[in-house]
Amino acid sequence: MRQEPRQDSAPLSRHLRVHQDRGYTVLELRGEIDIAAAAEIMPHLDRATAQEDSRVVIDLLGVDFFDCSGLRLLYRARSRVLERGGELQLVCTHPLTLRVLKVTGLSRLLPPRATLEAALGRPEATSGTS
Repeated sequence: MRQEPRQDSAPLSRHLRVHQDRGYTVLELRGEIDIAAAAEIMPHLDRATAQEDSRVVIDLLGVDFFDCSGLRLLYRARSRVLERGGELQLVCTHPLTLRVLKVTGLSRLLPPRATLEAALGRPEATSGTS
């Protein structure tokens, strides 16, 4: 079966770019994800997770700094997706962010993938519900 091509879109802000890829809404977060960035990202995250059976990837590969505001975004996205029977994938390789995810236990609920391809290519790997 042929996959639908990636559809590019312009960045919504300096911290966020949203595009469609293989049936997923991909939210690429960039830069420093702090309280100001989280407030900017939240409406877009809510829009991406509002539909029943939504398939969402949050890509943190472009993130330099990630604090508790970023964790709240991830927890919120996971809760909204699970409530609606959807799927959430996380992409992250930054050592400090991975450590925060592990220490908080979020990495058990939302196992990070090393690449966007790994997240998009593993539809059976859901958001920690199995």
